[in-house]
Amino acid sequence: MIVGLKGKIEYKEPAFVHIAVAGIVYEVFISLQTFSALGKDEIKLFTMQIFREDAQLLFGFLDMAEKKMFARLLKINGVGPKVAMAICSTYTPSQFGVVINNKDLNGVKKVPGIGPKSAGRILVELAGFDEELLQISDDAPSSSKSYTQATEALESLGFKKDKISKALSACKGDDTSSLVKEALKLL
Repeated sequence: MIVGLKGKIEYKEPAFVHIAVAGIVYEVFISLQTFSALGKDEIKLFTMQIFREDAQLLFGFLDMAEKKMFARLLKINGVGPKVAMAICSTYTPSQFGVVINNKDLNGVKKVPGIGPKSAGRILVELAGFDEELLQISDDAPSSSKSYTQATEALESLGFKKDKISKALSACKGDDTSSLVKEALKLL
């Protein structure tokens, strides 16, 4: 099983990248989060290989947290690689942890290809996984704590969880106070 690739980028598009490794070029499907963080030359990706009857697919991730989120999503009945990759493209692991923590049904439905039934199933299946996501997230443990603290602060001000989650997912701050300030502007 191929668990990682390190090589030169030959070609890239938002959905996939071609990586040359020791004379072999691999096609690796990536999320939009990974695509936006790609450099121009050398790259190192954590990969997950999926075997189907008609294909062998490689999915690549810049950080281990995103790979673990993808793997966990695949275990949910009705969620395949396409939907899991859509979730990875929509949310970073820490942002998705906040969505799960807030039980934000609308936040999950925001992902292309997910309807109300699937969103409900995902939230039920991932109950408790938000803590693990926030712990393994390479974004920095302090940022996940900041999201949680900002959520609690905004809840104490009377805002609803789904609106808080939407506002915080659009915020770029690192510490609690800047997240709260940005979210208040959006709310």
